[in-house]
Amino acid sequence: MVHVLAVLAAALLFGTTGTSQALGPAGTTPLSIGVMRMVIGGTGLAIIAFSLAARHARRLPAGAVRPRWGARPVLLMVLTGACLALYQPLFFLGTARNGVAVGTVVALGSAPILAGLLEWALTRRMPTPTWMGATALATIGVVLLGFGGEAGAAGGTDPLGLIGSIGAGASFAVIANAQRRLLDDGWDPFTVVGAMGASSAIICAFALPFVDLSWLGMTSGVVMALWLGLATISIAYVLFTWGLSGLTAATAATLTLGEPLTASVLGIVVLGERLSALAIVGLVVLAAGLALLAWGSRSPRDPAPYAVEA
Repeated sequence: MVHVLAVLAAALLFGTTGTSQALGPAGTTPLSIGVMRMVIGGTGLAIIAFSLAARHARRLPAGAVRPRWGARPVLLMVLTGACLALYQPLFFLGTARNGVAVGTVVALGSAPILAGLLEWALTRRMPTPTWMGATALATIGVVLLGFGGEAGAAGGTDPLGLIGSIGAGASFAVIANAQRRLLDDGWDPFTVVGAMGASSAIICAFALPFVDLSWLGMTSGVVMALWLGLATISIAYVLFTWGLSGLTAATAATLTLGEPLTASVLGIVVLGERLSALAIVGLVVLAAGLALLAWGSRSPRDPAPYAVEA
């Protein structure tokens, strides 16, 4: 039960990301928010995760086989950090252009589908009929969202925002597959997410001189940056990683559906977003596809990895 609550809490924290951006100060950009979020959050995640990984390593029995550092694991860990850094501006671009509800759901809905497609391309392993059915439903849902958008908005969903959200999903698809291979090689989960946080923070730190951070001069800007970094990255990822250790893939995948649900509810209730009838149908179809995807993952070790928002 504690592991369930940990993953659910992480999903709820992840789901506040878009609303936090929307409630932030004027003058922000998707790039500046994403960079600051990862410098703060990635650093905090690395400190916490590496501490937990070291604690876990001390508890290993003498003579236990441990994975060795080399070019492959280092490159995979840096790749996850680079993709997490890229995810940030793409995700915020999608929510800024199409609203929190649509932007978040498209990003999160596309991530597990794209992760499965990438896994298929890399391993040539034929997906299950359930996975293909879920993919078809989710794709239809995204298309309907693309033509729908907010109620009263001309032209449906903004194409650039839609590309941003799908690009964010693709970034996390790469993260999911890279992390899967690191875990298969025997790396501790906290070492994996800690390395992702550290490398993303370092990459984003190099971008700091090139982005406008004047909004940090306002109290609301500082609060937003700390919440997005510490709550939705550092704390959320630690909770999620620890919770996964005691859950099956099916349970974890179902619980992560709490993230798009949280984002949609906050977008409608807090931000007053109104979706068109077609967009609502798209959300329902996409949710059905994700639910089917979660139901189809009924073993602790499913071939198609499930991704969650960063």
